[in-house]
Amino acid sequence: MSQHPALSEGRVAVITGAASGIGLAAATRFAAMGLRICIADISADALKQAAATIGGVAKRGSSDVLAVPTDVSDPDAVHRLRDTARDAFGEVAVLMNNAGTAPGGGPWDHYDGWRRVLGVNLWGVINGVQSFTRMMIDQHTPCAIVNTGSKQGITCPPGDTAYNVSKVGVKVLTEGLAHSLRNIEGCRVSAHLLVPGSTFTGMTRRSATTKPAGAWTPEQVIDTLIAGMAAGDFYIICPDNDVTRDVDNRRILWAAEDIVRNRPALSRWHPDYKDQFAEYLSAQSPARS
Repeated sequence: MSQHPALSEGRVAVITGAASGIGLAAATRFAAMGLRICIADISADALKQAAATIGGVAKRGSSDVLAVPTDVSDPDAVHRLRDTARDAFGEVAVLMNNAGTAPGGGPWDHYDGWRRVLGVNLWGVINGVQSFTRMMIDQHTPCAIVNTGSKQGITCPPGDTAYNVSKVGVKVLTEGLAHSLRNIEGCRVSAHLLVPGSTFTGMTRRSATTKPAGAWTPEQVIDTLIAGMAAGDFYIICPDNDVTRDVDNRRILWAAEDIVRNRPALSRWHPDYKDQFAEYLSAQSPARS
């Protein structure tokens, strides 16, 4: 299978939230493909361990791996990350804004959680896009920006409203980024929204020690990312072992039709619509345009 040209041997990937989970899986896979890797995370100790893992599979060993402790909510720290990667490796071909945290809070509680989650999940991505994009455009080489979103940023289930808001923002930002990039003459930078399903990571496992049967591994998410980038997909929506793409499509369409049909907000979880949603979910598959 052909790959996105940014994922070519000798090119450079910068990945935030790379000390564990999806970020570490991406860094490890890209290193095995021959890319040089700059990993960023908040914990220097965790980054050191991740760098050793990545260096063990990199084609040229540890010299292909650079670890930069970074608080992505701080724009100056993200600028330093960009400059460090560029100075060390000469370019950035792939930027993966992947750092994330949870929980946040409900509509009127856990204000500090709101600030933390929005600072990392949304402002971290904004800072990455603001800091790296112009440099990547001006390289005039094939590049890619991948932002990690969430299905919670599309269907917005009740519970952690702050997390949902952060991931809605990532979706809207990445859509605007893709539109702007494709309207720059000669631009060779693509944008992609990675939308994982249930994935067993450090953030989601909490106290669990065994992967739930329904969850994917981070490596499965990266398989889907690489295939989606190769196909030129913008929305890279991952199923999992419990939820198929067809079910995702139905949930997404139902959420959008709350507005069109003037249903109560989040009607999928409203008791008056429980049976109607169940019937909709089991009906003939909705068409994909």
